[in-house]
Amino acid sequence: MELLQVKPKVSKQPDDHNTFLPLIKTSEVSSGEGNNNTVDNTITNQTSTSKPFIEANTIEASFEEIRDKHIIPVFIKDNEPVISHTEFIEAMMYEVKQVYHSENILQPSIRLSHPIKGRIPEAKNKAASELLEHERTIYYERMAFIIEIPSVYDEIEGSKLSLCVGGVKAYNIDNLYNRKGADEHFKIFIGFKNSICTNLCIWTDGLKADVRVQNSNQLKASILSLIDNFNPVYQLRQSATLLDYSLTEQQFAHLIGKCRMYQCLSNEQKKNIPFFPLGDAQLSSVCKGYYNDENFKRNEDGSINLWKLYNLFTGANKTSYIDNFIERSAESYQFTENIKRAFQNEADNWFLS
Repeated sequence: MELLQVKPKVSKQPDDHNTFLPLIKTSEVSSGEGNNNTVDNTITNQTSTSKPFIEANTIEASFEEIRDKHIIPVFIKDNEPVISHTEFIEAMMYEVKQVYHSENILQPSIRLSHPIKGRIPEAKNKAASELLEHERTIYYERMAFIIEIPSVYDEIEGSKLSLCVGGVKAYNIDNLYNRKGADEHFKIFIGFKNSICTNLCIWTDGLKADVRVQNSNQLKASILSLIDNFNPVYQLRQSATLLDYSLTEQQFAHLIGKCRMYQCLSNEQKKNIPFFPLGDAQLSSVCKGYYNDENFKRNEDGSINLWKLYNLFTGANKTSYIDNFIERSAESYQFTENIKRAFQNEADNWFLS
């Protein structure tokens, strides 16, 4: 596949940072030069994806619902609020609008898990079935979201890959038995969403899995640093090279068998073996996709290229919990890249030997 040419695109913000984007076709994209009106006009009411980008134990929620109906946890010692889910999303959206000021930016797609339920004091003696809506309180311990920028995209083997950013928040990682100013933990990422299947393509260069901040300004700075240092064109080119290498049916079967065996190795035995992030149930999903996936199944001769294999991995990863979903996405690419390097260099790889 021949990838598209690139050109520098400079943000007209005070920080004067550069963002390098593919020279691509655009759809309904503003042509402004970075003023405030342009930023406002690029936001659409369309949600980033109508299909769940993660499925396991999560529900969909709107930004307005979280903002208006969910309570905000506090630090126990001073009753000061933590950075809320909506503040996190707003911080990400703010930086995205600054950098991609002339692009089409969709509304966030949000998934929640682990509800923490309560009730107001006046309803303490009521049975749960008798509680009225205004007597219930709730917030969700864990949250993941993505914001899609569909006007920045490329295609690999018929799959449209749209630029997206996002984050994960889990309050259970924070020490809330503390005062405001203690570290609050976040995961942030930038990568591409496969529009065919909503699989996320995340690389280690586009992931900060342990961001620790004390306030929203520090969080914004971390987000901006991640976006500025991500090279989308390079990552697309690397991903496209997966098309050049294929596994035979026998090699695929051998790989799956070794992946299952990997789970049983001791930590000492795993030290010199590339890390494999998925579990047995997810491997079963990969096998089903090998035969039946509409977009990424095997060829007629049983072979499957590494791009399809990678997408079977990221599809199976949708059943991961919010806690490790993003890391596993990046690790799935790294694993596939290691298989590619073994072919490139005619080198040994434990999973293929």
